[in-house]
Amino acid sequence: MTVVMTGLFAIMLVLSVPVGYALIIASGTAILWQGGTPTVLAVVKLFQPTQSFPLLAIPFFILSGSLMMSGTLGQKLVAFAANLVGRYHGGMGQVTVVGSTIFGGVSGSAVAEASALGSMLIPWQKREGYPAGFAAAVTASSSTIAGLIPPSIPLILYSTVSNASIAALFTAAILPGLMLALGFMLVCYFSGRLRGFPRLTDRSQMAGFGKSLVSAAPALAMPFFIIVLLRAGIATPTEVSVIAVFYALVVSALLYRDLTLARIRDALVGTVITTGVVMLVITASSLVGHVLITERIPALVAQWSQETLGTAVLIIVMMNVIMLIVGMFLDLPAAILLLGPTFVAIGAAIGMDPIQLGVMICINLSIGLFTPPIGTTLFIGAAIARVPIGAVVKELWPFYLVAFAVLILMSYVPAFTLY
Repeated sequence: MTVVMTGLFAIMLVLSVPVGYALIIASGTAILWQGGTPTVLAVVKLFQPTQSFPLLAIPFFILSGSLMMSGTLGQKLVAFAANLVGRYHGGMGQVTVVGSTIFGGVSGSAVAEASALGSMLIPWQKREGYPAGFAAAVTASSSTIAGLIPPSIPLILYSTVSNASIAALFTAAILPGLMLALGFMLVCYFSGRLRGFPRLTDRSQMAGFGKSLVSAAPALAMPFFIIVLLRAGIATPTEVSVIAVFYALVVSALLYRDLTLARIRDALVGTVITTGVVMLVITASSLVGHVLITERIPALVAQWSQETLGTAVLIIVMMNVIMLIVGMFLDLPAAILLLGPTFVAIGAAIGMDPIQLGVMICINLSIGLFTPPIGTTLFIGAAIARVPIGAVVKELWPFYLVAFAVLILMSYVPAFTLY
């Protein structure tokens, strides 16, 4: 069954069939080919994951992010980031990194962040004299920090396939997210210094740091607000997501006073579309998981890894290489749901903590978002900057070095995630 499913899935990807539909068709055909699973059971397996209570956190976190990002808050965050780092070498690139880190604590989605932040900052950098390829590269790479800073949608998805604590995953991912941000900022600093990029030197703008900090405080507080509620046991992840929506409504209505019915409608429509795409992949991956578990593929792969590779070091290298390749062709949610069960089994076999494994998976597959040939944030950045993909990739190599360095640390040093 697995061979038939894999072959059909590869063919449909080449034919540009959407991933969710390709997974359902491939796994459904494999089940019918084998003939041992009743059709009714296959349908039940298809819809069973949609009944998960923790998954309700996904649409509510998406909605809270949409409500906060669609108003004046985005401008406030950019102003704060500009006041904070704009005067340094490569300052406008650093503004993008800082903005991405803060937006990550609001949206939880790298794709949403690349679209929202890139549409504001890429044209701004181009007007100020930054190369269009570099501006797109900074946006494409730094937007993936949203996959680590709470509330991270990829980490929620990983928790559904590993049964790992969402609160523990959120806490573990903060330090790696900040390390990526610091590394990307250093890349912007040295690039700006070596290539003579312009800096923000407006003293009156610099003097407004305190005011911009106060204006951006609601967004800055969001990830800490989520972690405190979860770690203190005050609320479950789903309850926190609902509170986050209420928080976004209150902040927009009372503090920024820019909440309109049109904004609420647009946020709801966007949330429904995004959630529909994610849930389609989740249901499809459940059917794929049934095929793999029926043939004991995760257990067999774990056994083969131990017998062939022997050491945990080599097994982790193997997992990272597989994820890097898969991440270049599959979107992050689909890749997590497909690889997660097998890698959790392999991680358990070598004694790797599922929390560390989850962070490693999210970092690795996030790299795929800005890696050709099908990097989502890469294409978004290039489209906004109106430059060829090749021009962006040429500017990305130092960002890849930073991302790989953080990935290696998270893969082999548990202290960076299990604190």
